[in-house]
Amino acid sequence: MKTFDEIGVQIPQIYLPQAGTDLNKWAVIACDQFTSQPDYWRKVEQIVGGSPSTLNLTLPEVYLEDPDEPERIQKIQANMRALLDGQILAPREGLIYVERSVGGRTRKGLMLALDLEHYDFSKGSTSLIRATEGTIIERLPPRMKIREGAPLEFPHIMVLIDDASGTVIEPLQAAKADLQKLYDFDLMLGSGHLAGYAVSPALEAGVIAALRALARPQVFAEKYGVKDQPVLLFAMGDGNHSLATAKAIWEKIKATVGMQHPARYALVEIENVHDAALEFEPIHRVLFGLKQDLMAAMRAHFNENFHFTPLDSAEEMVRRVDTELMGTFHAAPAVPQALGIISGGALGVIEIGNPATNLPVGTLQAFLDPFLKSGGAEKIDYVHGAGVTAQLGSQPGNAGFYLPGMHKSDLFKTVILDGALPRKTFSMGEAHEKRFYMEGRKIA
Repeated sequence: MKTFDEIGVQIPQIYLPQAGTDLNKWAVIACDQFTSQPDYWRKVEQIVGGSPSTLNLTLPEVYLEDPDEPERIQKIQANMRALLDGQILAPREGLIYVERSVGGRTRKGLMLALDLEHYDFSKGSTSLIRATEGTIIERLPPRMKIREGAPLEFPHIMVLIDDASGTVIEPLQAAKADLQKLYDFDLMLGSGHLAGYAVSPALEAGVIAALRALARPQVFAEKYGVKDQPVLLFAMGDGNHSLATAKAIWEKIKATVGMQHPARYALVEIENVHDAALEFEPIHRVLFGLKQDLMAAMRAHFNENFHFTPLDSAEEMVRRVDTELMGTFHAAPAVPQALGIISGGALGVIEIGNPATNLPVGTLQAFLDPFLKSGGAEKIDYVHGAGVTAQLGSQPGNAGFYLPGMHKSDLFKTVILDGALPRKTFSMGEAHEKRFYMEGRKIA
């Protein structure tokens, strides 16, 4: 397989289901979605039935705390081996151009493999491939148990490039009519449509040349107005902890398996942050099983900087945060930051004056972490969408926090200048728009 070390890219061998496989049942949404909605996953199980499916190759995180987790992991790895031994999967080497249509928009992407030697998720990293948000180390062990010893990977990782001129992916869209179609089908449960096309050798050469151009130090320095800064070519979009898991496993085994081992690379989909169909959505917080008076704890934490405005409806709260108070996301320290809250005892907008961080999500998380550690609530979940936040937050003993979104054009420069954002700051679309497992790759 061809590798391009200077840009951290490998042209992968990708495994796809053989013709005749029901792809609507094969492809399943990312395992870290709908983690507080088990009904969604029960519907997926009913749709899949006994058919070949990536549902049997991944562990939905809704089941992470179940007592049968070890058995599930063993079954996942056994299912992977059975797939390789059977007639379900077929390998092909080359890039794949991907189109995902949902909600009247079509995102464009490209499947390739990234070199984990060029990736460092630690705080302050200046690697070619970087995390855009803080990595929760405690979330890696369950994923490592699955990947370690697994013969295949099926990624939901989406990585961004900053290509304002559209030189990498957009030429593939323009040439789509001449490309071999590899798959084209509707996704389950209202998640839209997915299509994939084989990238020709000539177009592949164009992709590599365009990525090399983006990675030139002079081009990078001029684009972001920096000097003597290491190049950031690939920034994490979705699947941060999955790529971190791949990196952790690689660091663990590379001394014994050698630098040419396939686990050195991870299969991802790259997308252009300037794609008009790509939208950044905020990730909201829901606390479950409150044990302490939440509002009293927030007043004690923020003191005179805490101000709460009660409102009559969740819709009004969302409107206030999304419109009137949107500018507080990148506000100066003297400007209060705003976020919504909905729980049994409160519904409205919280404003925090003189915030300690640049982002409302960071200011809130700095309160939530010690609140949870002190036993203030049983657990926290990170959810997408105003409706889910309001539904879960309004249940007895719960509280939902609604956060403002961020401008995607700010992402690369923010990471370059300030480092990784607070964890779970943004999401590329809402839950049903997330990447589905489709393509596989051998890692052992």
